[in-house]
Amino acid sequence: MPLTRLCATLVTALMLQSTQAATPAGDSQAMTSRVAACTACHGQQGRATPDGYFPRIAGKPAGYLFNQLVNFRDGRRHYRPMTRLLDHLSDDYLREMADHFASLDVPYPPPAKPGLAAAVLAQGRTLVLQGDAARGVPACVRCHGEAMTGVAPAIPGLLGLPRDYLNAQLGAWKTGQRHATQPDCMAKITDKLTSTDITAVAAWLAAQPVPLPSKAVERSALVQPLPMDCGGVQ
Repeated sequence: MPLTRLCATLVTALMLQSTQAATPAGDSQAMTSRVAACTACHGQQGRATPDGYFPRIAGKPAGYLFNQLVNFRDGRRHYRPMTRLLDHLSDDYLREMADHFASLDVPYPPPAKPGLAAAVLAQGRTLVLQGDAARGVPACVRCHGEAMTGVAPAIPGLLGLPRDYLNAQLGAWKTGQRHATQPDCMAKITDKLTSTDITAVAAWLAAQPVPLPSKAVERSALVQPLPMDCGGVQ
């Protein structure tokens, strides 16, 4: 979507949302209208778009989606159009939007071809599945679940996301451009990763198919406790 059209869509949605009341329970048409600004960027039903920078939001855990909306609104995440959309909206209003997208169960596209050397992909696989104890880096699966589909209510899945998006978000945490509720566990983890580590992890994750079922598991299903304190999942 051209930038001018995108901005017009977001501003129009902002003006409409400022006058909207809470959506009546079960009114799917009203909710679809409310989240039109979201799907303008994140694709039909929040399935993501091919450009790689607007991730899938359909089916993500509701607590995670809510946290990200609040983080954009409150300045822990930085993207001006999102901030403009959200800076006047209440927690209750944002929670309804998060619940809507979390309830969607739509198919994932096939994974992208990695296009990187086998050694780089192997490095990414090791970090995701085993971590690096010597550097104090826990395996991704310790928090995001063995199937990497996320852990309800607030830990997202890692599969079905474009490599460019994963690279950008991990890099933003490492450089201090992205923050989460304290204690910010992802900031601590990415601080210990090299740029090569981040490239490898993003490439390996983006090349994996999304298993079925693709929904996040419950926190009680984790075999081990989370390896570190993380404010966004309390």
